Amino acid sequence: MHIGHDTCTEYHITDDDGSSNVIEQITEEKDLGVNITADLKPSTHCVRAAAKAKSIIGMVRRNFRRVDKEDFLLI
Repeated sequence: MHIGHDTCTEYHITDDDGSSNVIEQITEEKDLGVNITADLKPSTHCVRAAAKAKSIIGMVRRNFRRVDKEDFLLI
């Protein structure tokens, strides 16, 4: 991942037998639970976190029909 510049650079790594391999370039990586993109914008991380929260709320609504405030806090 290139952070901070747009220069197209290829990086190579040499194996023990002398063969050279090109390192794959990526645009997004997840590290310590945080999605990091090449442009360093938090939008991808926020979208995924919101989708996960919505899926959990949907699961709670499907399995618990009558939930008041105190019950929701326990869940």
